Amino acid sequence: MTDQVPAVREALEVSGAAALTRTSDADRMLQRSGAARSGSRRFLKNEILARISLQELAAIGEFLEPVILKERMVLQESKRPLDHVYFVESGLVSLRIVAAGSVLETAVIGIGGAIGASLLFGPHLATHQSVVLFPGSAHRIRVEDLRRVMRERSGIREHLLRYVHALSLHCAQTGLCGVRHDRERRLACWLCLASDAIDADVLPVTHDYLSSVLALRRAGVTETLIRFEEQGLIRKTRGVLRIEERACLEQKACSCYKLISGAYASTEPLMPAIDP
Repeated sequence: MTDQVPAVREALEVSGAAALTRTSDADRMLQRSGAARSGSRRFLKNEILARISLQELAAIGEFLEPVILKERMVLQESKRPLDHVYFVESGLVSLRIVAAGSVLETAVIGIGGAIGASLLFGPHLATHQSVVLFPGSAHRIRVEDLRRVMRERSGIREHLLRYVHALSLHCAQTGLCGVRHDRERRLACWLCLASDAIDADVLPVTHDYLSSVLALRRAGVTETLIRFEEQGLIRKTRGVLRIEERACLEQKACSCYKLISGAYASTEPLMPAIDP
């Protein structure tokens, strides 16, 4: 198996590079910003794949297929079976509940995550919709192929299970945050989590989007962002927001940010936490 590793690495590097050359200008801007913060990343940007052993990567690599993530592309529909699991390499995906014409975002998923991983350990039908918010790229694998590899390689299963625990905490904490915390702290928390998810300080996001997924009045979102800009925390241009003072923005965020980011950073199995 070890002699397959160089071939797997080369194939993933070439396919990923080819996919990224077709991404949008907005995504290239995200890549430049992210490169400044993480120049030492391995050839795989997805943190789940980057953490597994080379032998495990060789086992899963032959089934991975590079795909472009286009803005508003639906990767997963609620109440429908999932054909593929997507390991995000760049861009941002919104995990949301859609009911009666309303949208509630429960998590944002970037290079640290995998779309559809929760279905490997629970119900076969998705409870959430997954929609691409920022364009990018991913490696996808058919669910049946991933299940087979997980049975043969316990390390892959363990990494995915730990990620699913962290994602479950993220979703649960988001629901609590919506009823416990004020607009300013929630907005700061979302900006920090989105920045972490794409490993960049540039977010191509609009006031309308933030208003809809956080269930806040647009005027209130605009007022808060103006205040953040006056304090030097962010800088806004049309359709793009840049975080200027990350440490200060984290201080503005509610306690959910540390709970959620800590869950993703942990290497131990995680359980959902409750905000004090």
